[in-house]
Amino acid sequence: MKNCIQPKSHQKGHGKLAVITGADGGMGIEITRYVAKAGFRVIMMCHHRNEAEKARQILIDETGNTAIEVLEADFSSLKSVAQAAEQLLTRQECIALLMNNAGTLETGRHLTEDGLEQTVSVNYVAPYLLTRKLLSCMKKGSRIVNMVSCTYAIGRLDFPDFFTQGKKGRFWRIPVYSNTKLALTLFTFDLAHRLQERGIRVNAADPGVVSTNMITMHQWFDPLTDLFFRPFIRSPAREQLLPSTCCWMLKLILVQVPFKPVVILVRYLTGTHSIAKQRNFGITQRQLLKNGYKSSDVIENVL
Repeated sequence: MKNCIQPKSHQKGHGKLAVITGADGGMGIEITRYVAKAGFRVIMMCHHRNEAEKARQILIDETGNTAIEVLEADFSSLKSVAQAAEQLLTRQECIALLMNNAGTLETGRHLTEDGLEQTVSVNYVAPYLLTRKLLSCMKKGSRIVNMVSCTYAIGRLDFPDFFTQGKKGRFWRIPVYSNTKLALTLFTFDLAHRLQERGIRVNAADPGVVSTNMITMHQWFDPLTDLFFRPFIRSPAREQLLPSTCCWMLKLILVQVPFKPVVILVRYLTGTHSIAKQRNFGITQRQLLKNGYKSSDVIENVL
């Protein structure tokens, strides 16, 4: 692979702790593989433990890094996310890297036990809650990387419909997904500003269109998609993907980068979005309070 960081075992991580959500998925496995090769101790935060354990063993065999473990968490349940965060907090270890990679692209509107639209919960509210709760485990030099998408450009946050429906009007998976990625991007920018003085770097990364299970629609035309679309897009492990995507992600993870968030393949937010990011931050805090979370989980004293 040309023009790409080639992490050697125990080269950069030096035993530091990394938490990667959705680590057993298409992109998640590739990110975990490179982080493990770089010498990090890795916690794979995944929904399905059995599948994650299989991926974990493969990664141990491939990387030679035995310091990989699985932590189960369902991002469609804020209770599950909070419990997983508490398990990490009780370890009293510094988290050097938090990679918010977990995501979903639902084909229909589904409400979670918290009353949230499921795509919104998995792609935005759960990562928001997890990040806020784990901030006390981070110190100068720690990094937070949020997986976003260039589809944020067509996103629109209509509150309070965003939380319960994903969008105003009829459910449509692409606009709802785009709305969650806009919210996550706004959160990235705002959090980067808030954590600048603490020396914690917050960035966002967009892998582009990648052939993973997420693009399966569970519709009659899926076989046609597999035949005519998938062959022309990149798989997470393809050599063509790594220089443009994993290399940049590795730089976000392993290399000293500026505090100003780096959004790969995503243009910088406009002034309008700059105003919206603070409103988005506060509204999400209030939504979590409404769902019964303590003020210490979501309010400013955590920062």
